[in-house]
Amino acid sequence: MAAREDLLARTFVDVADTLVADFDIVDFLTVLTVRCVELFDLAASGLMLSDTADGVRVAASSNDRMQLLELFELQHDEGPCLDCFRSGEAVSCDDLGEAIERWPRFVPEADSAGYASVYAVPMRLRNQVIGSLNLLGADRAALDAAGLVEAQALADVATIGILQHRAASEQRLLAQQLQYALQSRILVEQAKGVLAEYGHVDMDQAFSVMRNYARAHNERLVDIAGALVERHLSAAAMFRGFRPT
Repeated sequence: MAAREDLLARTFVDVADTLVADFDIVDFLTVLTVRCVELFDLAASGLMLSDTADGVRVAASSNDRMQLLELFELQHDEGPCLDCFRSGEAVSCDDLGEAIERWPRFVPEADSAGYASVYAVPMRLRNQVIGSLNLLGADRAALDAAGLVEAQALADVATIGILQHRAASEQRLLAQQLQYALQSRILVEQAKGVLAEYGHVDMDQAFSVMRNYARAHNERLVDIAGALVERHLSAAAMFRGFRPT
């Protein structure tokens, strides 16, 4: 019992490490599934997460057999993991043999893989469900009520870490996009100045010259501006065929 409590405590510490910067999310998710097998004396564990297309994908599995079963669920759109994800509620089945009507395709597949019971807890923060943590036992009633509570607690803490990781990634992407936009704007303004001086036109006309040239050659505006500023493209070439409006 003491060994299990120690492992549970260390697992919570590992899960809490998701709150620090630059943690390895792939390694973390894999470790989480493996630890669940060890903690609850199960046959396998897997984790599904939502993707940007409002679907769900296999994110981690404790073994290849579990991964194949999760992929089977997705392929046939049936199973406890999907039910848990869609409802946002825990799914508990102590005897898969009694769930054949509920999951007519999943149950035979799980049985052939050696699983007799299945449990799934939502990866949820308030009303946002981002996936499900899935636990399978080789025996009936493999997970008791206390174990289910502990599994949900692990899933809750892990969800906070995953959402923070996503937010940080999105924030970095947003910052990169903003920086790119600012740099691109500066480049375009520089190119407009070059064209205005060369052609003795105002800045609006200079922008029209550049835009028309970019469209005519199926190039991005910022690429044309950069080529002009770096003198890989001449202002004279851009003015050819230009008719002021």
